[in-house]
Amino acid sequence: KPAQWQFSSSALHTGLAIPSQINFVGKGMNLYDYGYKFSGSAFVIANYLRTSWLWDKVRVHGGAYGAFCRFNRRTGVITFVSYRDPNVQVTLDVYDKTAAFLQQTKISKDELVKSIIGTIGDIDAYMLADAKGSTSLFRHLTGVSDEKLQQIRDEILQTSMQDFANFAEALSGLREKGVVAIAGSEDTLKKVNEEREDAWLSITKVM
Repeated sequence: KPAQWQFSSSALHTGLAIPSQINFVGKGMNLYDYGYKFSGSAFVIANYLRTSWLWDKVRVHGGAYGAFCRFNRRTGVITFVSYRDPNVQVTLDVYDKTAAFLQQTKISKDELVKSIIGTIGDIDAYMLADAKGSTSLFRHLTGVSDEKLQQIRDEILQTSMQDFANFAEALSGLREKGVVAIAGSEDTLKKVNEEREDAWLSITKVM
């Protein structure tokens, strides 16, 4: 009988102090805890956010080298991360406004098709022999069948605006329920705590 993996998420916001003049800002939450039912459309939505909202707000306007979001269908966790980022709170505010962006934005058919194509390209990307082997092993160990993969592909291709609305509804709790992890200088992390007027971040010096 397969063992059950017991995992408990931390409610603490974490600051990792490193010798750096720029920051790596992350925030995430478990959407399954707030009623989200998985659909392959989640990957399309993550692709759309990465290439539009996060690109514009965190990279172009915020000055970060990059930003992305990923959804893990096994755990239900969505994660937002920026890297080489001059900001902290500005970036967190962008993450927190993501649900409102999805609810208010009218996505054109062309934009939706572009995100669907990009998502299919990601999941069906070319792999060398070693990557094929490790992927096959992982799917075997996690019980992912060809039928399940085809179902996910079908859901990706059938993504609609209603899928965006369902995703946004679950994501609306990110501001209050999301967990933050930031890597940056000790001074930057302490300043974040000072602005919050409490020990909001649990700071650990790692380098």
